[in-house]
Amino acid sequence: MTASETAVAVAAAGIQVALIVVGAPYLAGLMRQVRARMEGRAGAGVGQPMRDLRKLFRKEATRPEGTSVVFAAAPLIMLASAVFLAAVIPFVSTIAAVGGVSDLFAVVAILLLGTVSLALAGLDTGTAFGGIGASREVTIVALVEPTILLAIFALSVRVGSSNLTDIVAGTLASPSQVLSPASLLAAVAFAVVIVAEAGRLPVDNPSTHLELTMIHEAMVLEYSGRDLAMVELAASMRLALLLGLGVNLFAPWGVATSLAPLALLLGIVMLIVKVALVGVALAVIEVFMAKLRLFRVPELLAGSLLFALLAVAASYFLA
Repeated sequence: MTASETAVAVAAAGIQVALIVVGAPYLAGLMRQVRARMEGRAGAGVGQPMRDLRKLFRKEATRPEGTSVVFAAAPLIMLASAVFLAAVIPFVSTIAAVGGVSDLFAVVAILLLGTVSLALAGLDTGTAFGGIGASREVTIVALVEPTILLAIFALSVRVGSSNLTDIVAGTLASPSQVLSPASLLAAVAFAVVIVAEAGRLPVDNPSTHLELTMIHEAMVLEYSGRDLAMVELAASMRLALLLGLGVNLFAPWGVATSLAPLALLLGIVMLIVKVALVGVALAVIEVFMAKLRLFRVPELLAGSLLFALLAVAASYFLA
């Protein structure tokens, strides 16, 4: 890659980061608005999450007495890990300046870093809600992270690489692979883990503070001001990252295979359109879905893990 191509690739990565950081709150607002309209309410508007973030970032953060640096560092770690993933995952182009970093195992490890930091912060508060939320989150993560690894690993077998950029480029080169048994099984498994990892229905309900059911909200109850703003922004970014990764792994059409300006522009537009459509579809499904009882959630996640295992088997025996 020449110096000029490297500069364009770095610029494309910067655009990716800007898209995710700015677009994630609007995606959350779009999903809330869709749910509100379908439930017969006017809704607060698509831009309400962004207005909430601006208000929170202007407020001073207060921290519970007795908490350590773990509590203070968790929002920064969550946000930094989300920004890093926004830069390395192939959302707009398959030619990335830091493409070597987008290895499947590295991406999942960094995703896990943000989750673990927030769970430790929940424990660090010493409150009952924080401890309950952290223990529930760790239980879910124990099944979610292996499922993500296996689902994407099933796709990596056909290209002989665990690099996400190679997987997306391989699917673009052989579009018929999208309808293969391995891809379909992996897509089902990945859809379930997106719901679990992002704390959406039926695994978690982001709009409730009922102590018997909440998971993510229980860990962030003690945050306020700009700390809470970072946590909320990182949470919405993780949802956008997972949706963007999902659509590019299983429907990568529109992703640029060169650094030509028009190709990159098409990649940006297609990313926005695809993620918005999937987000709206997820919001519509949530309207007709109730939250699962907590002890049923591991059963759902175990089912997705089984689909991921079948996807790996299919990738070897039915390829």
